Amino acid sequence: MTTVDSKGRIVLPQEVRERLHITPGTEVEVREEDGKAVVMPEDSPDEILERMEQLVEEASSNREETTPLPEGADPIAQKHRDAVRRGSENHSDE
Repeated sequence: MTTVDSKGRIVLPQEVRERLHITPGTEVEVREEDGKAVVMPEDSPDEILERMEQLVEEASSNREETTPLPEGADPIAQKHRDAVRRGSENHSDE
């Protein structure tokens, strides 16, 4: 059984941390769901980029293009992908 300290902190059991790949420095999302506290590790910037690139590829292949666009992405998707990449690069410098 885990106890909440005076500052609201808890220690996740080691086996839970290992299963969820939560290591020191991992950012987690904590939210209330149906009267329960839910703790979820945030995705790494690399995982977000992978998923986003996959979605861009799928979206690009499902539509008719009238003009070629860089890397098959529409301008808005390209802008968002570039912003996430910059954020990922900035995050990895820390």
